[in-house]
Amino acid sequence: MQRFIGLMSGTSLDAIDVVAAEFSRMPPTIAAFAQLPLPEHFRTRIRAFAESGVGNLDQVARLDSELGELFAEAVLHILRVAGWKADSIFAVGSHGQTLRHGPDSSPRFTWQIGDAHVIAERTGIRTVADFRRRDVAAGGQGAPLAPAFHAALWNEKIKAGTHFAVLNVGGMANLTLLPGRPELPVLGFDTGPGNVLLDAWIQQHRGEAFDRDGAWAASAKADPDLLKALLADPYFAQAAPKSTGREHFSLAWLEQHLAGRTLSPDTVQATLLELTARSVADALPLPFRKAALRVCGGGAHNQALLHRLQQLLPAVDVASSAVDGVDPDALEALAFAWLARETLAGRPGNLPAVTGASHAVVLGAIYPPAHGGA
Repeated sequence: MQRFIGLMSGTSLDAIDVVAAEFSRMPPTIAAFAQLPLPEHFRTRIRAFAESGVGNLDQVARLDSELGELFAEAVLHILRVAGWKADSIFAVGSHGQTLRHGPDSSPRFTWQIGDAHVIAERTGIRTVADFRRRDVAAGGQGAPLAPAFHAALWNEKIKAGTHFAVLNVGGMANLTLLPGRPELPVLGFDTGPGNVLLDAWIQQHRGEAFDRDGAWAASAKADPDLLKALLADPYFAQAAPKSTGREHFSLAWLEQHLAGRTLSPDTVQATLLELTARSVADALPLPFRKAALRVCGGGAHNQALLHRLQQLLPAVDVASSAVDGVDPDALEALAFAWLARETLAGRPGNLPAVTGASHAVVLGAIYPPAHGGA
């Protein structure tokens, strides 16, 4: 049995997810989980860099260090909640905060910040971080990485010959496709915006961080002309492997499509929810349209979204991953705890069929604990 801590700060920019877990079987045993809100000034600065790329090096370097401190505080917090000591932890796995993501640029790149040196120094725990860039170096998208963990977590479904899909709805939404035949590859890709536009729009018009249960979106009807224009974005027709982020699907992207239209804010919110639901449903291949779809991430709590997905996919069993005993909020942080475990065991953490990498690679960089041990 090994103890790991997983850290995740995603494109939704709502909180740092931190999980303390014991790995002796699958699923791992969660000892404690917390969501620690990101201070608004961090959210504002990260959003500015992620969406526009505007800023100077001093600002980015400072943000990198400050986020490292926040991640370290999250680790120390979860240790207290779990009642664990630092020297009982095998490693911390930290995803970091994506600042920019350009896997289709030349040269290719992805950039996550949140200084892992600071995490290791403040906590005294070996830290594994910077998972995505090795996959990009091998020709991959660097995302999504969670499908490998999903395959391990739901391995019994694959063995049982059951097609099974996992939908993570954070800032972006991504699908994992687990085929009912072990000889077939696991597939996965970003479908497009998840909560990112929904959250940004309600924040701008109602001052709320998110649309609880999708209630505001459900209070109106989607505008078909706006929806058609949004779905015409080339990303949705692009073949996998593919991944995306705030640098593409931002409030500025939405406002370009709203130019010249006179729509009420609630109509726009309803259209954005329909965009997320339709882009997911349209991306689900035929063999998975009579399967189970398990939803995790913040979107698992959006009842209007789950209801709409069920309408669009009537033969699919749409439900939160909680029905399988997997905490939908903790799943991504847990994935990076697992990826740290794979890294330290010398095992590849990427799936080339998912990311498009030329080969499987061991992911991440290892930052020794403060005492300099292994």
